[in-house]
Amino acid sequence: MKIVLAYSGGLDTSVLVSWLKQHYNAEIITFAADVGQEEELDGLAEKAKATGASAHYTVNLVEEFASDFIYPMMRGNALYENQYYLGTSIARPLIAKAHIAIARKEGADAVAHGATGKGNDQVRFELTYAALAPDLKIISPWRMAEFRKQFPGRTEMIEYCREQNINVEASASKPYSMDRNLLHISYEAGILEDPWFDPTTKENKDMFKLTVDPVDAPDEEEYVELEFEKGDCVAVNGDKLSPGEALMTLNKLAGKHGIGRVDIVENRFVGMKSRGVYETPGGTILLHARKQMETLTLDRDLEHLRDSLIPKYSELVYNGFWYAPEREALQAFFDKSQECVSGIIRLKLYKGNITTVGRKSPNSLYDENIASMEGVLSDYNPDDATGFIRLQGLRLRARAKAQGIPDAGPDPKLVRE
Repeated sequence: MKIVLAYSGGLDTSVLVSWLKQHYNAEIITFAADVGQEEELDGLAEKAKATGASAHYTVNLVEEFASDFIYPMMRGNALYENQYYLGTSIARPLIAKAHIAIARKEGADAVAHGATGKGNDQVRFELTYAALAPDLKIISPWRMAEFRKQFPGRTEMIEYCREQNINVEASASKPYSMDRNLLHISYEAGILEDPWFDPTTKENKDMFKLTVDPVDAPDEEEYVELEFEKGDCVAVNGDKLSPGEALMTLNKLAGKHGIGRVDIVENRFVGMKSRGVYETPGGTILLHARKQMETLTLDRDLEHLRDSLIPKYSELVYNGFWYAPEREALQAFFDKSQECVSGIIRLKLYKGNITTVGRKSPNSLYDENIASMEGVLSDYNPDDATGFIRLQGLRLRARAKAQGIPDAGPDPKLVRE
């Protein structure tokens, strides 16, 4: 039997290489998706082979991640439960897609992952397998009774690694779980499972990797200009950049000014609440700027209709339905809505805050002559408002006559002077 294992080199997947090999008497091939983890990928091939893998793949997916997953998601202004920028969620379908490609190349019988049986990632991975490779066998050890019996906790896993001479000292010592990619870093579990625990104190703030504490950010504001074409950021401060380059540039800018931290309790797809701490520096700037560009270029009713669909779209991404027909249909709508979202947004960054200080677009729907209070000539005639307001009030007058006036009389405490 040949199994391709999604591998990070951490405690769980290090145990899995050896355990799967023994349990299934199988050849294990490990696979890591480079979605922007940077130094975390160093030495993975050597570590995997030393643990028992016959071969290892590290696949560079950074630009594909940015252009084909992050940017389309941004066109939908996705934000789960109005707080979470979906950094982990959006990476999973791409990782699973590449996982399938390795399995096909190797002629593997099965794919395996180390996602916990209580989390969202097991769902996201396996929904992608179902959509793109329904014939592949899926092995999820954390849902197997014999695996959980052998490894009820981290202590048993660490002891197993000692017995098997598996080096996991660094990953075993972390008091929380961390997942990094181009869009964000997530921190959860361990000490963070207490929702009262404060990771921003002097004793704990070294946890953060991408952003400085806003208190320690520069005392002078910094200005940045983002240029958009059809909803996508194509340049930063005048420099034309690929999607991956744009996010890397914005990550550094935002991180320097302490922008992009979120500490939330979210509702997992599997039914429980979970506390997570996230750093999404570049993505926070990008989403903010996009929305500002849309205020200038999107028709009002189109914008309002799109906004009504954001919660559903965000939920689909969060739950792992990237390759579902309803997500694809919504994506087509969102992409169409962005055809005129082009122009430049100027932002001011200062100690964790983003302030919009300029907007311009060749497709701007803002007409200063119409909006002005100075009475300049325009297509807008104030006399038209009389009939407009009367028509809008028609149903309210009808209700008052037929059903009585709502209780909105004067406050008896009012005194005439």
